[in-house]
Amino acid sequence: MAMVRSETKTKETKKSKPAKSKKFIFAVGRRKTAVARVRLFYGKGEIIVNGVSVEKYFPGEVAKSFLLKPFTVTNTVRKYYATVRVEGGGKSAQLEAVVHGLARALDKENKELYHSALKKAGLLTRDSRAKERRKPGQMGKARKKKQSPKR
Repeated sequence: MAMVRSETKTKETKKSKPAKSKKFIFAVGRRKTAVARVRLFYGKGEIIVNGVSVEKYFPGEVAKSFLLKPFTVTNTVRKYYATVRVEGGGKSAQLEAVVHGLARALDKENKELYHSALKKAGLLTRDSRAKERRKPGQMGKARKKKQSPKR
């Protein structure tokens, strides 16, 4: 008769995730078909968009000034930094979605201080304008029709 050895299985302990020391405020900004997921952190740092510096992702002075608008309106230019994941749309729509997300995150941070200033600047309102769909029987675009014959 063969001896059967009983093996004791060691219980695997669940690995606990390290506690996140950095707290953040999460907000979503939208424009056309672009969606920006924003994490706003308190402290000094730079804004990262899709793993790249914001100056590389949105080059130009106009983009930089528009991106910093929520911070300039609330007088918090060097107090916060953010990491952003943005997808969909073009660069212009993505930029506006990021600005919308930053404004919403700042509004969540301190509603009493920032809400009225952001609202007056028009940064909390989602711009709902989007491309109109094509209708059947028309040429190329949404409203373009065939030229009517001369009488």
